[in-house]
Amino acid sequence: MQKKVRFLGLDVHAETISVAVAEPSGELRSLGTIANRAESIRKLVKKLGPVEQLRACYEAGPTGYVLYWQLAELGVNCEVIAPTLVPVKAGNRVKTDRRDAEHLARCYRSGDLTAVWVPDAGSEALRDLVRARESAKQDQLRARHRLSKFLLRTGQRPAHGVKAWTQEYMKWVQQLRFGQMAQEATRLDYLHEVEHLGQRVLRLEQAIAEAVKAASPALQQVVRDLQALRGIAHISAVTIAAELGNISRFEGARQLMGYSGAVPSEDSSGERVRRGHITKTGNAHLRRIVVEAAWSYRLRPAVGPALRKRQEGVPEQIKEIAWKAQHRLHKRFSRLSAAGKDRRKIVTAVGRELLGFIWAIGIKAETAASQQLAA
Repeated sequence: MQKKVRFLGLDVHAETISVAVAEPSGELRSLGTIANRAESIRKLVKKLGPVEQLRACYEAGPTGYVLYWQLAELGVNCEVIAPTLVPVKAGNRVKTDRRDAEHLARCYRSGDLTAVWVPDAGSEALRDLVRARESAKQDQLRARHRLSKFLLRTGQRPAHGVKAWTQEYMKWVQQLRFGQMAQEATRLDYLHEVEHLGQRVLRLEQAIAEAVKAASPALQQVVRDLQALRGIAHISAVTIAAELGNISRFEGARQLMGYSGAVPSEDSSGERVRRGHITKTGNAHLRRIVVEAAWSYRLRPAVGPALRKRQEGVPEQIKEIAWKAQHRLHKRFSRLSAAGKDRRKIVTAVGRELLGFIWAIGIKAETAASQQLAA
């Protein structure tokens, strides 16, 4: 006799979890609210019976994947659900934690929910580190803007030919002096913040390099091979690998493009075909990296000293893919530019196509790493 499966809907918050269960017989009931603590979760699972008969789900959110890992340790099959893909009735105007939990349990039982990929603890840790570095770069940019606009307002200009934020530029800022005490204090504060954030970025980049050395052989292989592509250096390659996790989980390049949110939206019906701007319903960190890398394909295909150094030790088939990418993407960039397209749309289109080459290289790198482990 087949065992009956009970479906749990969990509405998770920082301190509480609302629980509902959908029985296979059709009954749907709320089990109340428990504390979001490991001991409370353990007691709930023990109360509900054999773990083989439990299927749990909750929406992805700010609480992360801690609950998923806790349930996995207890032997419960759990899935994390994409919040934007949960079906919602148009006329529903009442929203509570209990109703949300019941709705999740009901939809989970009927198979109407879409699960997201859950990284392991190591992948999640590396992704947090990479995103911390990205936040530091954003803070550094804001600090630089504050300092440069302050100097602009006070009429300070560097010598002709001195580029911003070079060592010579920073030396000039350090040697500046203002007659007003308030302005001098402002200059020192802005300068200290720029220097502090520069050190923070360097510290995080060193931590990323050490984390990659301790990562799995498959991730190291992906990071090394992705750097064969033009416009993708070490930090960009680590960001792509950390955000994607296992690239082989994507069945094809088009699926990866959709995951990035760089595909055009569409509202077509009958004979009417209407396509709009990109959906942006995907991984924004991945999309930013590929769009930044796409700018380098406006240049003619070439292998400069920096790219040649990154390609040392990379398999020849990976180099061939990277070289093919240079020709194809440069040709596309030039063709769209000649057609008078907006530059932002051009780099978005080229970045979307670049994801196809990233997928091809990632698949080969993961396959090679698995073969080496099996040998």
